[in-house]
Amino acid sequence: MTIFVDIAALDDIPRQGARVVKTGQGCVAVFRTADDRVFALEDRCPHKGGPLSEGIVHGDRVTCPLHNWVFDMNSGEAQGADTGMVRTYPIRVEHGRVLISAALVARSNAA
Repeated sequence: MTIFVDIAALDDIPRQGARVVKTGQGCVAVFRTADDRVFALEDRCPHKGGPLSEGIVHGDRVTCPLHNWVFDMNSGEAQGADTGMVRTYPIRVEHGRVLISAALVARSNAA
């Protein structure tokens, strides 16, 4: 059973944007889509280490700001001709609050 912890209000994350959560396992990009779905991904593109949190969100995809690699936020897999993937993490929204897996967050600071 996954235990979740509250990290932010949904409204703290801009639509089609992201916020970064610092965890004991590294930085996690928390994305919000235009239709208010949320996704949590490792905030580092495997290609050149670009910060995915600064990428462009389109549907359930995010494009790396450095070299335009596109990742499916459901699976973390690179799309098209690019190969690679980023880790995804359990996340959900309850009563307007964003909750992430407690196992991931040893000490978190929303940035």
